[in-house]
Amino acid sequence: MPFIVDVTSGNVEREDRSAERGHYGGSVLGLRLMSERTPAGLDPYDPRALLYVAAGRLGGTAAPGLAKAVFLAKSPLTGVAGEAHALGPFAAGMRAAGAEAVAVVGRAERLSYVLVAGGELSVHECAELRGLGVAATTDALRSRHGAGAHVAAIGPAGESLVRYASVVTDHAFAAGRYGLGAVFGSKNLKAVVCVGDAPVEVADPAAVAELAAYYRAALATNPLAALQAGEPGFAGWAGDPLDPGYAAVRNFSVPGPPGLRVPAAADYAGRAVSTTGSCPGCPNDCLKVYAPPSRPTPTPEPGARASGQEAAADATAMRGLGERRTGGLGQEAFLSLGWNLGIDDLDTVLAANARCNDLGLDPVSLGGTLAFAMECAERGLLPGGPAFGDAAALPGLIADVAARSGPLGDLLAEGSARAARRIGPGAEAYAMTVKGAELPCFDPRPQPGIGLGYAVAPGGPRYDALEHDLDFDPVAGLAYSFPEAARVGAAPAPAGDLDEERGRRSARLLRLWSGLDALNVCVFASSPTRPLTVDRLAVLVTAVLGTEFTPADLLAAGQARLDEMRAYALREAAARPEGDGFPARLEEELPARFHEEPITAGPHRGAVLDLEAFARARAAFREELGRPLR
Repeated sequence: MPFIVDVTSGNVEREDRSAERGHYGGSVLGLRLMSERTPAGLDPYDPRALLYVAAGRLGGTAAPGLAKAVFLAKSPLTGVAGEAHALGPFAAGMRAAGAEAVAVVGRAERLSYVLVAGGELSVHECAELRGLGVAATTDALRSRHGAGAHVAAIGPAGESLVRYASVVTDHAFAAGRYGLGAVFGSKNLKAVVCVGDAPVEVADPAAVAELAAYYRAALATNPLAALQAGEPGFAGWAGDPLDPGYAAVRNFSVPGPPGLRVPAAADYAGRAVSTTGSCPGCPNDCLKVYAPPSRPTPTPEPGARASGQEAAADATAMRGLGERRTGGLGQEAFLSLGWNLGIDDLDTVLAANARCNDLGLDPVSLGGTLAFAMECAERGLLPGGPAFGDAAALPGLIADVAARSGPLGDLLAEGSARAARRIGPGAEAYAMTVKGAELPCFDPRPQPGIGLGYAVAPGGPRYDALEHDLDFDPVAGLAYSFPEAARVGAAPAPAGDLDEERGRRSARLLRLWSGLDALNVCVFASSPTRPLTVDRLAVLVTAVLGTEFTPADLLAAGQARLDEMRAYALREAAARPEGDGFPARLEEELPARFHEEPITAGPHRGAVLDLEAFARARAAFREELGRPLR
């Protein structure tokens, strides 16, 4: 039963959708509300546009893998449904405040926030928070509503309508992708604040406790879970050099040895930031908060481009961030803000990640857009543009984008696809995007299944839309997960194989993880490579909800989410007015670079996505998703 609040008038209603099956209060319900309550072709910034925030019926439950909230709206970056998920305690805070889901429409006359407290919603002005970063905003709202308040906030980037602005929850847990922060900004909505201590009941507490005990024991035996729990953790890239072609280097333009360093685990010493905001109910601690050692220096101001002594001052300022608490480190940050920009200095990347979170910027789209601009500058298409490897310039670039400061900051705030059209002929070849969204930094050439996921997933490219091909390679893969993978229709196969079966098995993996997204279950806890197998997931959902839930129900939820997202995407593509900046059709192609430029060295040497083979695999992928579930 979602709350629907109009921030223009302050009116609040509740819509009873409890009789509907299959939405679990999560993204499927949000997609239905978007389709029902908004006309086709509506601009994402139109006051009538609907923004959906939900813990759902499972998110926020004190159990392994259930600390996830979904943020959903028509994306200002892609023009289709943009869905981003935040881990951490916000979903639990939402449930404790008495809400499973909130839909927001309208535009507030003055900067405001929505307060959820005791099962009631209200809208409050907060003009004094304009321009503040996420950390200061969160602190101010907790000062007003208590230290236990949970806050989902935007920074200056969302207020400036940067098309890939993010929402950040409880200081460090970002809902990063697709520009949901800009939708907040278009509604003059600074934050959603949740206050309350109502218990989240489960039907079978003993079964939930048993699963938690199993998960805790699995931290010692499941390699990926152990990696997530330890330091520097799943997102703390460390150790051996990455194979050429595994990750993006300089906008995916370097298909051979990168010439860049991977940090050692010891490099993270002294950079972990104490936080009490880990995921409630989960024995693991996946998302660590890292930042360089603090120094008493100011942060860079928007418009202060880095060059000479000013660049050195900006670089020092980034290392002395006051926003250390916003340094939640996702797995993509080091690649997006580091190697993809030709940078391998760990402190530069950690500071840039923390700054992105405090300003409310998606590190993936920011990194992809900066890399695009760097390659355009290198090729003479963007005179005066930024250069690969210029770590000192990064603070000023980030600040300029967040504030849309100056011609370059304003250009890059549009994202690389739109920036390419502004720059002119030749630039579009270097925009590494699908549906207008920047690609994650995992190279699809040696892993064609994730390339198919980038291309076909109806909401746009995500690195966590399906498990990666190399995990199921018979030689290099995670052998312990092979039986579970086969169970869900993804039997081990050489990672580089690109054929119809690759398309079908990748579609099955997409459907599985779509089911996790539909229920607000954490993919980093779940099948096929983590402790929560499909059978244990079925037991977990049954224990929480009190009604029988099966692996088939999980796949059905995943299919329903994909069907709703694709139907919405097709509806919006058909209604797009000429010149609105979105692709004229539902784009499902990868940039030509991946079909034309093979990897030149290492174990993936020669890997390239043959265009005809990719088309056949994509057709099989679509066919698999269109078949009735058995």
